[in-house]
Amino acid sequence: MSGPMSVPAQSTTDAPTGGVEISGVTKYYGEATAVDRLSLSIRPGEFLSLLGPSGCGKTTTLRMIAGFEHPDEGDIRLSGRSVLGLPPHKREVNTVFQAYALFPHMTVAENVAYGLQQRGVPKAEQRERVAEALDMVQLRRFADRKPTQLSGGQQQRIALSRALINRPSVLLLDEPLAALDRQLREEMQLELKLLQSRLGTTFVFVTHDQAEALSMSDRIAVMRAGRIEQLAAPADIYAEPASAYVASFIGQQNFLHGTVLGGDAVDTFAGTVYGRWGGEQSAPGSSAVAAIRPEFVRLAPAGRADEPGLDGTVLGVSHLGETLQVAVDVGREQTFLVRIPAPGAPAVAVGDAVRCTWSDADVRIFAGDGIPETATHVIALPKEAA
Repeated sequence: MSGPMSVPAQSTTDAPTGGVEISGVTKYYGEATAVDRLSLSIRPGEFLSLLGPSGCGKTTTLRMIAGFEHPDEGDIRLSGRSVLGLPPHKREVNTVFQAYALFPHMTVAENVAYGLQQRGVPKAEQRERVAEALDMVQLRRFADRKPTQLSGGQQQRIALSRALINRPSVLLLDEPLAALDRQLREEMQLELKLLQSRLGTTFVFVTHDQAEALSMSDRIAVMRAGRIEQLAAPADIYAEPASAYVASFIGQQNFLHGTVLGGDAVDTFAGTVYGRWGGEQSAPGSSAVAAIRPEFVRLAPAGRADEPGLDGTVLGVSHLGETLQVAVDVGREQTFLVRIPAPGAPAVAVGDAVRCTWSDADVRIFAGDGIPETATHVIALPKEAA
C-alpha cells in the first residue's frame, strides 16, 4: 500500500453540515422488530460507529439514513431537514458497502466519475474532480486501469473516492473493511480516520469489530436488539461499560457469575468479590456478574490468600508482541485470562501452579447476565452451580 491518503484543504465556507437526527425510529420486518424506538443525534463532522452483533439493527439503521429502507415510526433529519419519503439520490449522503460494487468494464476514472455523469456535471469539471478524488486516495496513477487489476485495498479506496466525489454531507459505511486481510484492514482504519478528520465529513460506520470501532470513532453506539445500549467515546465505553453486554462486547473480560450480597459485594465460587457497580445497582439476592479485564489480573504464587483471587494451573502462554497472555484453569472447567506486559514478565510455563489476583478497584459489577453468546469472554460459574 502506498502512503497515507492526502486530502486537499477545504475552506470553511464549503464544509458540509452533516448533522443526523434519528427520533423514535422503529422498523418492523413482519412481526420482527429490527429497530426499536431508536433515538440518536450524530454531530456534524463526527465519526460515529454503530457496533453490535448480527441482527442488532445497526445495518437497518444505516439503510434508513441512506433511504434504502423507510421507518415505520419516527423521523430522520439530515442537516436539520426531514428526509422521510425522499429517495436515496435526493439525500446528501453516499454509502460505501462491504462489496465494492465497482463496474468491471469501466476504468478506475470512469468508476469514480459515474455519479457526476448521472448528475450531468460538465466533462471538464468531471475530469478535474476525478483527479482530485483520486489524489485523495493516492491512486491517480491507476486512473486508466480496470478494477480487476487492483488489490482489494485499492478497490476499497476507489469505492471511497467514488462516494466522496459527490461531496456528501454524510458518508455511510457498511462494514467496508470486512473483506480485507488483517494487516490491510488495520492500515485502512488509520487512513479512513485521517481522511475523515481532514475532510470534516460526517462518517457513520457500521461494524461488528470492536477494534475498528475503538480505533476510529469519536463516539460508539453499542446496539442490542434494535436499541442503543450505550453511547459514549471509545475510552469511556472501554473503562466504564454501562452493562455486562457492553463490557463483554468491548475487549475481553473474565466474568464471575454470582448473587448480590448487598452493596458492592457478590457471592461467587471465588468467594465474596467486591467491586464498583456499572449501571443500576441490583437488590440483594439478585443475580449479578463481576467483570475483571485480563490486563487487571495479576499472577502470584499459588496459595497466596492475602488478596482476592483464584488458584489455578497455567494452560497456555501466548506472546502478543508487547503483552503476554496467560490462560489459567481455575477449576470447574473454567478459564481465566491474564494479560501482562511482556518486558519484565514473570517466567511462567504450562503446568505451573499460580494464583490469579486482582484489586477491588478494577472489578465492575453488573446486574443479571446480559452477555451475548457472540462476545469473546471468559465465564466462571456461580457458587451454587459449581
